[in-house]
Amino acid sequence: MSLQDLILGLLNRQPMSGYDIKHHLKSLSWLIGSPSPGALYPALHALQDSGLVTVRVAPSQGRPPRKVYSLTEAGEQALKEWAGQPAVTDLPLKAFIMRLILAGHLSAVRLCAQLRQRRAQVAGHRDVLRRSLEALDPEESLGQCLALDYGLAVAGAELAWLDSTLGRLAEEALADQELA
Repeated sequence: MSLQDLILGLLNRQPMSGYDIKHHLKSLSWLIGSPSPGALYPALHALQDSGLVTVRVAPSQGRPPRKVYSLTEAGEQALKEWAGQPAVTDLPLKAFIMRLILAGHLSAVRLCAQLRQRRAQVAGHRDVLRRSLEALDPEESLGQCLALDYGLAVAGAELAWLDSTLGRLAEEALADQELA
């Protein structure tokens, strides 16, 4: 999925400013990653140049005017075509997985510290997802509710794995101490 496809999907729900899109993507960055700095506005301009979105300038009280982007009929069609394509099955590796691969080079203390740090991070993301889900109307935002619910399930599974792994490592450390 490209950033342009994602933008089309967001604009399909409602017209948004570039700032609104950036803020929305930031709230989901743990689940989907974040576009590189400076990628959003060129993507919006490319969509506009392709006739997939239009932009109107909306006055904003006490601030500069906002550019609000909306989907065109061509944009709706492009989104439908993208949705009809088969899903990509290979996802990029996350930094945490790379740390796990290198875990054999860490002391037990450092590994446990990293796992506890990850646990705190995942618990924080889970809380953000819960708040985001509670703020949505499921009848108007079914797809986003489902995505957030999926994120909560993934976070719950990862937290369960982290708790289990930390418990196992603690038991192994205790057993090693008893043998020594």
